[in-house]
Amino acid sequence: MPEAGYYCSKKTDDICEDVCGETSRAALSMSRLRCALRGFDLKALLLLFMGVPVLIFIIYLHGQKITYFLRPIWESPPKPFSTIPHYYHPNISMESLCRLHGWGMRDTPRRVFDAVLFSNELDMLEIRWHELSPYVSEFVLLESNSTFTGLWKPLVFAGNRSRFKFVESRLTYGTIGGRFITGENPFVEESYQRVALDRLIRIAGIEDDDLLIMSDVDEIPSGHTIDLLRWCDEIPEKLHLQLRNYLYSFEFYLDDKSWRASVHRYKAGKTRYAHFRQTDDLFADSGWHCSFCFRHISQFVFKMKAYSHVDRVRFAYYLNPLRIQDVICRGADLFDMLPEEYTFQDIIAKLGPIPSSYSAVHLPSYILQNVDQHRYLLPGNCKRESG
Repeated sequence: MPEAGYYCSKKTDDICEDVCGETSRAALSMSRLRCALRGFDLKALLLLFMGVPVLIFIIYLHGQKITYFLRPIWESPPKPFSTIPHYYHPNISMESLCRLHGWGMRDTPRRVFDAVLFSNELDMLEIRWHELSPYVSEFVLLESNSTFTGLWKPLVFAGNRSRFKFVESRLTYGTIGGRFITGENPFVEESYQRVALDRLIRIAGIEDDDLLIMSDVDEIPSGHTIDLLRWCDEIPEKLHLQLRNYLYSFEFYLDDKSWRASVHRYKAGKTRYAHFRQTDDLFADSGWHCSFCFRHISQFVFKMKAYSHVDRVRFAYYLNPLRIQDVICRGADLFDMLPEEYTFQDIIAKLGPIPSSYSAVHLPSYILQNVDQHRYLLPGNCKRESG
């Protein structure tokens, strides 16, 4: 029996069998550890203990990018639209334009109702209503004191109503109180407000075969598109509008894949206000979608926290004003996301910032008519006010 402190000369394999007989508890513990690690490479263990936490941290930071890049594997693209060609030139008569589309022409134009949910996009609303004013019979606007995410907000339109006197005689304005339910899916509140807007449209006096425009404030149909649809007969009952997709301003043209805006020939008891796909028909090149096109940095922060995709704000520093300003001028993504595409080819083609466009041709005329007020929306003017 070895005495305390006696060195045992047995090999490790032997120690694993009887641990040299009687040893101290410390020696026994160390020996058992050596037995457990027998056959493991030390470098591999170090790599395991260091690599796993690093991998978890990378997934935490960039998990969205990984899943979005692999999206073509686990999700198929939606059914393609049936795109209807769009013919237009200011020197072509309306009768000829209707005939080019295979439609007849009415003796009188349909009435047009333009209905929107409003948050705080005063400039976009002003541009939209000036673009559509010659063709719209009634403007319908619903405003809530709650964002889709349940945050309180002031009634911005109510406080700036005098700015829109040019449509006051044709305006149906309504407000709705928020429910302020914490932790609820933002799309539930959004749906609640859209149902209320549907009721407000009926209050505005819409009738069968009137045209109803369903789109967000920043999804602006071109005036000549709406004029064509109100004059032409036999147009589809429902028609989605393909809009040119811009980000931050009309300097950063993204693509032509904006389709959620739609025009409906109203039918009582059947037509419901919605912001999802309702038909396969898509009318080509029908306007503009200018997303996050704000004058003030504070408006960017507000929308990032207020709209339905608030889950994209994964880190607090995303809301840093200096970061937001840098992202705007680079044409990068506010949420550091990869493109939401369904093929690897489309994803790779859109990687990186959006290239700058220097064209200010075929934009809403009100912007160029009031260029000093809306210069921030034009190419070469990415700097924003703080607000």
